[in-house]
Amino acid sequence: MKNRLNKIFKNDGKTFILAMDHGSGLNVLPELAEPEKIIDVAIHNGVDAIICTYGIYKRFSKYFENIPAIIRADGGASAIGKGNSKTLGVIDVEDVVKLGGDGIVCMCFPGADYEQESIESLQHFVTDGDKWGIPICAEVLPKGWDNSNWTPDNLTFVSRVGAEMGADYIKTQYTGDKESFAKLTSSVFAPVIILGGPGNGTPEALLTSIKESLESGGAGVAIGRSIWKHSNPAAYCRAIASIIHNNATVEEAMEILNDGK
Repeated sequence: MKNRLNKIFKNDGKTFILAMDHGSGLNVLPELAEPEKIIDVAIHNGVDAIICTYGIYKRFSKYFENIPAIIRADGGASAIGKGNSKTLGVIDVEDVVKLGGDGIVCMCFPGADYEQESIESLQHFVTDGDKWGIPICAEVLPKGWDNSNWTPDNLTFVSRVGAEMGADYIKTQYTGDKESFAKLTSSVFAPVIILGGPGNGTPEALLTSIKESLESGGAGVAIGRSIWKHSNPAAYCRAIASIIHNNATVEEAMEILNDGK
């Protein structure tokens, strides 16, 4: 377990994870038509680990020899479905071990209509992860995908729930300001990383939220669409990595992004 966590989190205790697990439920075309190209960008531009689906890892496993893979282990709903957002386990920890993955990420929606099932699903992954030495990232959001419920207090509460269930680290939404996020990280006894959202904000706004989260006790990021939908994913990765591991300012990171080399 510790060895796998040390592959994901570097010596400074921080991590930069590229998320590319969206294709099991969302339309990722044309940006992720060729996943191997984005994986290659990640490997050479400062990304520490990649979140991906079982299918991407299975098909492109040779590309993961030099970067840890965190496998999305739940799902069950798609963008062309009937609006059912229930997200529960679809593969087992043992499946990930046999595949050669370095971790698992799964959702947890405290307060949702299927709250009990969601929490039980997370607990199942955590206990099995402990058996197999696989670290579990709990992506916890209050009541589900409706962000009107994502208040700082709710985000703090559900992040603590994820830690109480035994998740090795927590992925959640940035609360929007340093004071409230510092309250969140100080209330949760597991490392907290922030997600990137739907990828339709400005790069400066995202880089600012990353910087503020780190200054408020955050342990890094897991970002996908903002990066691989950008016209220059490689430069975006370098800009984010500079903030996470080199303590760059937002202005310095924007220079890296705009330079684009």
